[in-house]
Amino acid sequence: MIFPAAMAVAMLMDRAVGWPDAAFRKIGHPVTWLGALIGRLDRVWNRETDSDARRRLMGVAAMLIVVGLATGLGAAIQAAVFALVGGWAAALILGVIAWPLVAWKSLRDHVAAVAEPLAAGDLAGARRAVSMIVGRDPARLDEAAVARAALESLSENAADGIVAPVFWGAIFGLPGIAGYKAINTLDSMIGHRSARHEAFGWASARLDDLVNLIPARLTGLLIALASGRPWAALRVMIRDARRHRSPNAGWPEAAMAGALGVRLSGPRSYGGEPTAEPWLNGEGQDPQAADLARGLRIYERVMAALCLKLALLGLI
Repeated sequence: MIFPAAMAVAMLMDRAVGWPDAAFRKIGHPVTWLGALIGRLDRVWNRETDSDARRRLMGVAAMLIVVGLATGLGAAIQAAVFALVGGWAAALILGVIAWPLVAWKSLRDHVAAVAEPLAAGDLAGARRAVSMIVGRDPARLDEAAVARAALESLSENAADGIVAPVFWGAIFGLPGIAGYKAINTLDSMIGHRSARHEAFGWASARLDDLVNLIPARLTGLLIALASGRPWAALRVMIRDARRHRSPNAGWPEAAMAGALGVRLSGPRSYGGEPTAEPWLNGEGQDPQAADLARGLRIYERVMAALCLKLALLGLI
C-alpha cells in the first residue's frame, strides 16, 4: 500500500509549507506548466474559422496530448523510483514528488483571506479576497453573498483540489495524481460553455465530470461526517445535490450547506449577467462570517481525517 502512504506524505508536506513563493517565482508550478501547454494548444488548434466538428476533434487531440504527457511522465518517474528503492523510502519519495499537486494549504489560505476581513467588518477587503477565488461580480456581493461564494469555493475545491487528486494518486500513484491534475486543468481552462470553448473543450469537460464522479460524492460524505451534524448534512446532500448545474459540485456544496444550516448556490451574477441557480438547502439561513469560519474548521477536519486514513491504509 505504498500509494496511499505517498499521498499522506504529499498532504502533510503541503499543509506544512504549501508551495513556497520562492519556488513559484523561480520555476513556476506543475499546474502553470500544464497551463502553458494547454494555452498553446488552444491558440494553435482552436481556430474560429474551423467547423464545430473539427474544433471538437482537435480538442480531443489536445486532451489526449496533455493527459498522456502528464500520465506518462508520472509513470516514468514512478518506475525510476521503484527501480532504486522500495517500501517506505519509495512512499516518501513519491509523496514529496506529488506534494505540489495537492492544494490543502493553498485553499485554506485563500478562503481564510476572505473570512478574516469579513469577520472584522471589512466588506471591501472580503470582496477583493473573494474575487481571487470566484468569477462572480464582487461589487454586487453583500456579506451573505461573500460568505456564500467562499463556502461554495471551499466545498467544491476541497473535492477537486485535494480529495480527487489524492484519490486517484492512492489508486495509481504518480500517474494517477498527475493525470488527474492534467484533466482538471484542462477543464478549468477550456471546459467552459462559451462560444470559443463549447466545441474545443467538450471532451475535457466530460472527462473531468467522469473522474470527479466518485471523489465529489466522497467529499460530501467526509464533510457530513466531520460536521457534527451528519444526518442533517447527508439529508440535504441526498436531496439537493442534483439541483446544482454541475453533476459533481453539488455534492460537497450541499453537504456543507446542510452541515452549517445555511443556504448555498442560488441566483448570482457573472460579468453583469444574472443567472437563476437553484438553492441548496433553500430553507437555511443566509451564511455570515461566523459560518465561513465554521466551514473552514470542517474543511480542516475533513483533510486531517483523509490524511490519517491514507496513512493507516499505508500501514496495512
